[in-house]
Amino acid sequence: MNQSEIGLIGLAVMGQNLALNMAGHGFRVSVHNRTGETTRRFMADRGQEAGLRACYDLKDLVAGLERPRRVFLMVKAGPAVDAVIQDLVPLLSPGDLIMDGGNSHFLDTERRFKEVTAQGLLYLGVGVSGGEEGALKGPSMMPGGSREAYQLMEPVFRAVAARAEGEPCVGYMGSGGAGHLVKMVHNGIEYGDMQLIAEAYDLLHRGLGLEASELHRIFEEWNRTELSSYLIQITADIFRVQDQGGGPLVEMILDSAGQKGTGRWTVQTALELGVAVPTITAAVEARIMSSRRELRQRAAGALSGPEAAGPGPVVVADLKEALYAAKICSYAQGFDLLRAADQTHGFGLDLAAPAKVWRAGCIIRSVFLEDVHRALAAEPELSNLLLAAFFTRAMERSQAALRRVTAQAAGLGIAAPGLAASLAYYDSLRSGRLPANLIQAQRDYFGAHGYRRLDREGTFHTPWLEELEKS
Repeated sequence: MNQSEIGLIGLAVMGQNLALNMAGHGFRVSVHNRTGETTRRFMADRGQEAGLRACYDLKDLVAGLERPRRVFLMVKAGPAVDAVIQDLVPLLSPGDLIMDGGNSHFLDTERRFKEVTAQGLLYLGVGVSGGEEGALKGPSMMPGGSREAYQLMEPVFRAVAARAEGEPCVGYMGSGGAGHLVKMVHNGIEYGDMQLIAEAYDLLHRGLGLEASELHRIFEEWNRTELSSYLIQITADIFRVQDQGGGPLVEMILDSAGQKGTGRWTVQTALELGVAVPTITAAVEARIMSSRRELRQRAAGALSGPEAAGPGPVVVADLKEALYAAKICSYAQGFDLLRAADQTHGFGLDLAAPAKVWRAGCIIRSVFLEDVHRALAAEPELSNLLLAAFFTRAMERSQAALRRVTAQAAGLGIAAPGLAASLAYYDSLRSGRLPANLIQAQRDYFGAHGYRRLDREGTFHTPWLEELEKS
């Protein structure tokens, strides 16, 4: 039997589908799972028909691979990745390649990259987006590590990745943990997109009283505009599905959203690097609030809202424009974070690269990303996406709607934290002067922290109480 070109470890659904994808593109693939029964079930179901080779022992997997060996891990992020690497390394030889395709924290990937390469092996942290369907039919892929390692896998990646405008949605993101950094921020942006869409739904449903059939029609129409995206399309689809007991299924789903951590990591990283990502933060916090359902149920009967409706009903056309404007602000935050992380860690990330590979295959795929890619490709040193001429004009057109919708949501007593955070970000960014001068005065008053002045260099301190006595 010919030796396999790739070994894949971890046969949860994503791992299974990625193995099938690679085999479907003509690559010889061996698969292994920690529990042999999972491997047996997969092979009996789809694996054997796809021509995959089952290995029930790591030694068997490694022995059956061509050199340089290429091993793809699709195991749960965290200690499990370290455990598999620890078992694998003694079985491999210099020049062999380990790849982690899970949702690992980029700093963990950076650490593993250094540890593995110190032993003469190659390492890639590969962001893989698109869910189960993407893994099978073509994901967006974000590899980071050594360029030599990427070149070793590039033919495989290009074959199995999704395609946009005929181009594979994969590219080298940079050294060390760059790939998983890009995937983490992708997921943070995804949180923001989903929250903004949920707020639009809430304003249409509770604010205007629209039912599922009308919501389906509106989101279908929006999907033929600049809002066209995977998330808008599946939202339209969701409103068509009926519950077995009658009525829209979405109305029977518990309003408590889950999260796996990548959105929270995005916010934590932004805080550590001093980057403002208020829309993404609002999205994470909204999921936390949704999870506190018992408290919300008690508060719903105890806390009052506005006595009368706000300044007029929400206008559907306004809401579309507001959603677009808030989306621009959210993406500006995400790319600002990517730039800051790259400057801190020295990954060598080209900011246009993520936008290019996100155009298809991933959860945030959309026509919008074509515009983002063009803007960043044209101005690689662009300091903020909002300063690109295309998006500056778009905000000039759409910001009024965002202001009206945010005010209307407040007047109706409907929480819209993502929309409000996006507007606050935009207004903060365009403010030549913010009230932080007062905050600095307060800090100096109670803690003698000092402050800088507009009119001369240096750090100053005022004995505030003494000055007050003079006045």
